[in-house]
Amino acid sequence: MNESIPVIRATDHGTARLLPDVDRERAWLLTVDDAPQSYVDLDEPGHLEFEYARRLAHVVDTAAPAGDPLDVLHLGGGALTLPRYVAATRPGSRQEVAEADGGLIELVGEHLPLPERAAITVHAADARDWLEQAPDGSADLLVADVFGGARVPARLTSVDYARTAARVLRKGGIYAANLADAAPFAFLRTQLANFAEVFDDLALIAEPAVLRGRRFGNIVLLAAHLPLDTAPLTRLCAADAFPARVAHGDALTRLRAGARPVRDEDAVPSPEPPDGAFCLG
Repeated sequence: MNESIPVIRATDHGTARLLPDVDRERAWLLTVDDAPQSYVDLDEPGHLEFEYARRLAHVVDTAAPAGDPLDVLHLGGGALTLPRYVAATRPGSRQEVAEADGGLIELVGEHLPLPERAAITVHAADARDWLEQAPDGSADLLVADVFGGARVPARLTSVDYARTAARVLRKGGIYAANLADAAPFAFLRTQLANFAEVFDDLALIAEPAVLRGRRFGNIVLLAAHLPLDTAPLTRLCAADAFPARVAHGDALTRLRAGARPVRDEDAVPSPEPPDGAFCLG
């Protein structure tokens, strides 16, 4: 049983709390301004408590043959859950993390240290600014998990941003973003329009109830220059304790019908979630 003491600290962008999991000896939940941000088990990086994190991990699992190292750029760091997973499952991967909250970086580094030889470099930098200075074709996988409070900032919701992401990815690379929306999917439809403008293939991963518009929830958006092989991803997502569906092809064409790309000057943050929408699961 974890008998560690909770840690509470004011960081650059809010009040961060590290809360020990009473059921796992060295596992912690990170919240910022009471919104759950990350869950980390220091002894078992493959244990992913958040459903969306497991879905992003499935993208990692299917991005290349098992065990092959990847060059990964993470926009948003939190407690570095996914970078730890990549380091454990794909040794030799090189990972860069852009996290705007320098105080949060210090807190995580102090209480949740990274494994030795993990090859994860964390930068105190704005996600969009860091992406814009990244070299062309430098990433196999680009993961965006950036929330200001509980909303994706407007600077990461435009077609200009999507175009920069497309430039940084290699030809066979994959873009994966954690988003959140609900019917009638006004925000999600514009994101599909943005990425369809600059990528050749798109997919979505979410619980069926979310995709059917029955409730607000996380949706993982995938984009690639080459056709996505969604079959293995579909199998992994369907086998989870809380199964998710992979939407691809004609279903996304119908969903984004009539939606137009949004330029920087017109971009808005993702919608405000209803109370209780984000919880551990």
